[in-house]
Amino acid sequence: MPFNEAKEHAPGRLHTVFVAPYTAFDNSVTERQLHLNVAIEALIGQAMADNQLTVDVIHGWENGECDPGGLQHSCHRFTSLEDLRQVAGRYRTAVETQEPLPRDTATLIVEPLAEAIASAEANGQTIGDETRTIPARWPAFTNGLTLYTYFKMYHRLTYGEDDPYRSIRCETADGLREIHEFHVEEGRFAVILPAEDATLDTILTLHESQLEPVLQLFEKFQIGG
Repeated sequence: MPFNEAKEHAPGRLHTVFVAPYTAFDNSVTERQLHLNVAIEALIGQAMADNQLTVDVIHGWENGECDPGGLQHSCHRFTSLEDLRQVAGRYRTAVETQEPLPRDTATLIVEPLAEAIASAEANGQTIGDETRTIPARWPAFTNGLTLYTYFKMYHRLTYGEDDPYRSIRCETADGLREIHEFHVEEGRFAVILPAEDATLDTILTLHESQLEPVLQLFEKFQIGG
């Protein structure tokens, strides 16, 4: 089983910034706000300056649901705070008018999962129904652990997490990625950045319910002007 595709609690970029990043954002830490500001700037500042930052807004799961087919998203260019304000405004208007939320046609899990299963079967592996439908069993085939890792990230961003910070390294089709998850009082979000290919976008990922809180957080820190 390819258990080397992803590793949670792996050293990442913030380990070069903080001595102990896993405790830097605890509510008990006096300089927690400063640490959070420094971390956000370290993770997305250069990408925003280079026009290589996008925001991916997820939605669709409710009341404990976690069917991959129900997870939806929309991806938007993020070059300044005004971009994030416009995205938040689009979602706010859709909620207030009870219109469908913005949605991209590409799926986050369903299509990559089907491709990974088809590849495994083409290589002679038998994939049973339980392995197909139970995320915890996806690591049984190549790229499955990567998909399971992202599935868990989307689940935590939707429903919450006790740990204020989590660092993950994950192999993807585009190369090695670092995932930095934040679950702090100010909001829940993740920053997915390329660990090797600097030409790839950094992706700010968050649930639609967190658009306003994260926007307020970035405005407070003047992230993106």
